[in-house]
Amino acid sequence: MSSSDSILLSTSSSSESTESERSRGRQFDEEGTSSGGMTSGIPMETVREVREDPPEELAESSWPAKGGYGWAAADVRNQSSLFWWSRILNSWLNCTPVISKGVSGDIVSLERVSAIDRVCHGQEGATEKFFYMYICHFSQLHVRLPLDDFTMGVLRALNVAPTQLHPNSWAYLQAFRILCQSLYLEPTPYVFLYFYDTRPRQSATWLSLISRPSISRLDAFSQSFKHFKDRYFKVVVKEGGKAHFLNADGSTKFPFSWTGNPSRYKDIGMDELSAGDKEVVEILLKFVDKLPTKGLVRVYNSVHPIIDIEGIYLLLKLC
Repeated sequence: MSSSDSILLSTSSSSESTESERSRGRQFDEEGTSSGGMTSGIPMETVREVREDPPEELAESSWPAKGGYGWAAADVRNQSSLFWWSRILNSWLNCTPVISKGVSGDIVSLERVSAIDRVCHGQEGATEKFFYMYICHFSQLHVRLPLDDFTMGVLRALNVAPTQLHPNSWAYLQAFRILCQSLYLEPTPYVFLYFYDTRPRQSATWLSLISRPSISRLDAFSQSFKHFKDRYFKVVVKEGGKAHFLNADGSTKFPFSWTGNPSRYKDIGMDELSAGDKEVVEILLKFVDKLPTKGLVRVYNSVHPIIDIEGIYLLLKLC
């Protein structure tokens, strides 16, 4: 689907712009379904529930913009999504696994956004709780739903929604889980954050994790996510998925919406860690060589992930 990187979404409400969007949508449908049963080595999957475009979708571009988001950076609050056309969303989701194996697909509903929705918008007017995700979370970083306790804990500690954490930083998170798994260690949010700093900006934008050079155990993630910003969609929590995403009191297990005050971390000290976390950090610090973040992330899409994890373990033992 590399050709999709050249596709841009126009936000003009004129008839010329609308026709251009419809033309792009048709082109995207053809590209997304032309490869048959396999796309980039990923098995085709049928999404159980993606709601169809309502009849008024063409009129959405004339709706008034939502206000009250001046705290977000201009490029965030002005960025619309390609997935306000459900046929385009379907084309991606039908060849991109989203739900973990063995988990019922009805825990969430994967839905298009409206023409005026923005990734930083909150839950105003929603009858069901939802959060946004980027398609690259699933297609390139191999994130699966429901999110595990480690991932949700990191989002809570950083006080950010899933789309508020930059994809490159998601790569560190994914790679760190595999690293710990290969060493039979339990990853925890503060063990992970011990190796990174954050520098939130005054106007909320995508938060990046900054490696602490002297102690980082993962190399810089070289892949550039240049075209992720216009490819977000809604993940609506259904009744069967509430236990995965909500606490007993109905509160969310991680921020569902963007926040104006992400947490700042700078040189976490050993004395700030619990005894268990300190022990894990000390084990990780024994290894001198940095591991390839991209290579670790690829393990999620491996035909033989257990063999690959065991190989990482042997490599670490030789370090």
